[in-house]
Amino acid sequence: MSATAESTMSPATADLYKDYVVPNYGRYPVCLVRGEGSWVWDDRGNKYLDYFPGWGCNLLGHCPPAVVEAVQQQVATLIHVPNSWHTEAQGLWAKMLSERSFGGKAFFCNSGTEANEAAIKLVRLHTPEDRYKIITFTGGFHGRTLGATSATAQPKYHQGLGPLVPGFSYAPFGDLDAVRELIDDETAGIMVEPIQGEGGVRLAPEGFLQGLREIADEHGLLLVFDEVQAGCGRTGDWFAYQTMGVTPDVITLAKSLCGGVAGGAMLTTAEIAPSLRPGMHAATFGGNPLAARAGIATIETIEREGLLERAKQIGKRFEQRLAPLVDELPHVKEFRHCGVMIGIELLVEGAPVVAECMKRGLLINCTQGTVIRLLPAMNLSDAECDEGCEILIEVLRNLAS
Repeated sequence: MSATAESTMSPATADLYKDYVVPNYGRYPVCLVRGEGSWVWDDRGNKYLDYFPGWGCNLLGHCPPAVVEAVQQQVATLIHVPNSWHTEAQGLWAKMLSERSFGGKAFFCNSGTEANEAAIKLVRLHTPEDRYKIITFTGGFHGRTLGATSATAQPKYHQGLGPLVPGFSYAPFGDLDAVRELIDDETAGIMVEPIQGEGGVRLAPEGFLQGLREIADEHGLLLVFDEVQAGCGRTGDWFAYQTMGVTPDVITLAKSLCGGVAGGAMLTTAEIAPSLRPGMHAATFGGNPLAARAGIATIETIEREGLLERAKQIGKRFEQRLAPLVDELPHVKEFRHCGVMIGIELLVEGAPVVAECMKRGLLINCTQGTVIRLLPAMNLSDAECDEGCEILIEVLRNLAS
């Protein structure tokens, strides 16, 4: 059964949220109860094709078998131990990430904002005490903790939270001259998303990241790539920096790192890593046995099933289906993608498109008001790609009628 306009969750569930849950999220009137691959079901039996599974966390789809099995085995053996002890899984996970990136070492945490907080501290700790400023970019998004929010150059996320953490300077995304003008004797680093996710699936302009690397080297700054959304295989390479051909000093990761289980990481070089010295940062649940086993299973699944190449194939299939809408429909401004990271910029509000697609059994997202954002699983089938595209195309065409 597909979703209908009348389908809503049970009143009992709605009352639980109304009475006991802080209302800081805008929620759809749907209660999801089960997921498998790129499909989810609600408590009324409605089935949805999910093109935004787990807000980008479920890059392998819902309940990937190898991750499920790994977590089930681990939860029956050892759920959690603090980082004052060693576990084999955490060490192996760090090794696997190191070997697939630029080498170096990992700090484990639980989320993207925590990974970015670790990176902010590392930048400040690695440079002289009188250098603490970090340059970030308009349209970027780095998380919800106060430090990461301060790094986010979008005023709408700052409202009511001042004073923000000092030391962040904002440059227009893609403007190297503006970056140079912001650098002074107190500047310590540059933090940038190689592909802005929440900002509308905006790829760094050609030459921009290379220019940032040159500027960082010239001034002795650390270059941080926030790959919380773009990393872990979404671009068709293990990391977006590999897709872009520019190597940073620090990478931050989360979302799809553990196949849907909560987990985050900051990767940096062996030379820089000691600057995050004992006592300066920690995460109680960071790198816990469940996350580590899930992270290992995620890497193994991607390699065993050839999913990096599959992500590139899916991206091209979406491009073939959706890019022609730019010429066909006057309200479709631009199509952007890299692997299974897809944005369709509209000249009208995107919320009605999201709502209508949900009625037809397709889950998508809108960011920045007018950008339809798709973060489908990298093991999406051709049939699932075509089915969802047909729904989205019909909805977008109907906007013109």
